[in-house]
Amino acid sequence: QVQLVESGGGLVQPGGSLRLSCATSGIIFSIYTMAWYRQAPGKQREWVATITSGSSTNYTDSVKGRFTISRDNAKNTVYLQMNSLKPEDTAVYYCYVGRLRSWGQGTQVTVSS
Repeated sequence: QVQLVESGGGLVQPGGSLRLSCATSGIIFSIYTMAWYRQAPGKQREWVATITSGSSTNYTDSVKGRFTISRDNAKNTVYLQMNSLKPEDTAVYYCYVGRLRSWGQGTQVTVSS
């Protein structure tokens, strides 16, 4: 049974940082491309970043230079380091395994002064 559990969200001031984690179980984590998505209130869910099994990364333009996706295969966990946060980054953040079409439950990130 695939399980994806996000954590690390919270309230942060503009310019601040957060690190999200997505702990997985029930999968051979190291072989899968992992992704982060987000959904802001009243908007469609959008792709944020991807990391392949070989640790190649890709980002949506709005987060390039501010967010970093990484993985720890020993811990079966994918991370999203978010720096220089902006109010428009406010959303529920989800991790996703595309090949399994599996989503986590999401973690809320709120950027506000």
